[in-house]
Amino acid sequence: MLALPVFLLIWSCALFPSAFAMRFDMQAVETKCFSEDLSAKSLVLVKYHVIESENTPNISVRVSSPHGNTLHHQERVTQGEFSFTANEAGTHMACFWIPYGGRDAKASIELDWRTGVAAKDWASIAKREKIEGMELELRKLEDSVQAIHDEMLYLRQREEEMRKVNETTNSRLAWFSIASLFICLMVAGLQLWHLKTFFEKKKLI
Repeated sequence: MLALPVFLLIWSCALFPSAFAMRFDMQAVETKCFSEDLSAKSLVLVKYHVIESENTPNISVRVSSPHGNTLHHQERVTQGEFSFTANEAGTHMACFWIPYGGRDAKASIELDWRTGVAAKDWASIAKREKIEGMELELRKLEDSVQAIHDEMLYLRQREEEMRKVNETTNSRLAWFSIASLFICLMVAGLQLWHLKTFFEKKKLI
């Protein structure tokens, strides 16, 4: 009975992929980072810009993969747009900071992060290829189905990894328990032997 809700959840996540727009404030003394768990071959589109104010500072941006590889890096900019396809599965991190401008420098940043089907520019595709509206929708559905398939494979892979970790942990706990029991028996035996020797020396037994 639980399989259907789980499938519907996965299906809805694939049809409505991760896409969020947010605005955040930051100061020169801090670094703000955002992370998202991506499966391999996930398409990501990111747009950001500093909201203009009286003293608009430049910002620096770095996006890194789970293994620390830099996917995007810009210094002293006020806006940017980039896209990438994740080659590694796992948590990808995007960090923003103000490199110059003094300790009192502040910035308000708008960030638009899209993954999967939402990362594609469907308006440009329709205009470039001059396809009909129905064909465009079919292409969207095709990409959604592929996203569902990739997401299910990714979840299955993560489940298998977690199962292996649990099995390894249980095996180690069993060996540690046996080793602890053996050590306790040895200590108890040594204590009994020591007490017996002590009492024999005192001629109490």
